[in-house]
Amino acid sequence: MELINEMIKKIKRPDYTLEKEVQDRLDNLTKPKASLGRLEEIAKKLVIITGNLRPKLKDKVIFTMAADHGVVEEGVSAFPKEVTSQMVYNFLRGGAGINVLAKHVGARVVVVDMGVAVDLKKDPKLIIKKIGYGTKNMTKGPAMSKKQAISSIEVGIEVFEEEYKKGIDIVGIGDMGIGNTTPSAAIGSVITGKSVEEITGRGTGIDDIRLSKKIEVIKRAIEINSPLANDGLDVLAKVGGFEIGGLAGVILAAAARRIPIVIDGFITTASALIAYKIRPEVKEFMFSSHCSEEKGHRFMLSYLGLRPLLDLDMRLGEGTGAALAMNIIEASIKILNEMATFESAGVSKG
Repeated sequence: MELINEMIKKIKRPDYTLEKEVQDRLDNLTKPKASLGRLEEIAKKLVIITGNLRPKLKDKVIFTMAADHGVVEEGVSAFPKEVTSQMVYNFLRGGAGINVLAKHVGARVVVVDMGVAVDLKKDPKLIIKKIGYGTKNMTKGPAMSKKQAISSIEVGIEVFEEEYKKGIDIVGIGDMGIGNTTPSAAIGSVITGKSVEEITGRGTGIDDIRLSKKIEVIKRAIEINSPLANDGLDVLAKVGGFEIGGLAGVILAAAARRIPIVIDGFITTASALIAYKIRPEVKEFMFSSHCSEEKGHRFMLSYLGLRPLLDLDMRLGEGTGAALAMNIIEASIKILNEMATFESAGVSKG
């Protein structure tokens, strides 16, 4: 817990003293007041997060963390667990959706094995931080031990800190793990207080019969484990995943460094909920990239007070939504930094 506690101490509420100054600049750009809508809100939030009136987003990094889940043996996914390792290799070859979209926005992808069920081949582009060979089946007891939950978060912090040395101006988070919408729905239901039925969606595209089974499995896991809604570590240990914990660690570390965080979809929002329960101030450093097709995602974002930037009916994960949103976030900063003021352009102000 030492590293987690260290991060908790470093995370402070952002300094809002620059809010008026950045608002004045936005209001004096050559446009009608507030005419660029949410782009102006985003730019202002970035200034407040970073404490810099002219922030730059040169180094964009997306952490895609992978792990397997014991609950898959309950038949909750349309895909076998072997797909997790296969997709990690696809990331490393550059053939996945996240590789294409990260390249499009100029972001580097950091792939981390947090708990894939097999030993992956060594690759210079792969960071192996395996907490275990997948979690345990959470319908039969806790998904992981408390020690493993702590380790998963602390590994996420360590991975972020190593990459930070290379330069990070904005961080996106993504996931890979067959079956991981099941623990994410459990986390969402426990923390938001919404029913399992309200939170649980079709994941990779399961049919009605399997959806009913998935809901029953999540209810059973929550009943058996009785996770404590206000204790992020307890929820993670009892119904979470190793990649979910790792991404929560990335969130904590980024907030401690005053780095803006772009969360992706349903699974990364479960990570955000865990991080929020550990240190509530982290939500002020977050942007929600998009609203997933998973029906419970809206409830989770609402609980965090986050409004998604995009709504494209996406449900891929990997960090794909975060990559797309980075484009919009960077555009907001270019407006702030590069657009002329009425005075500098010699334009009459109405």
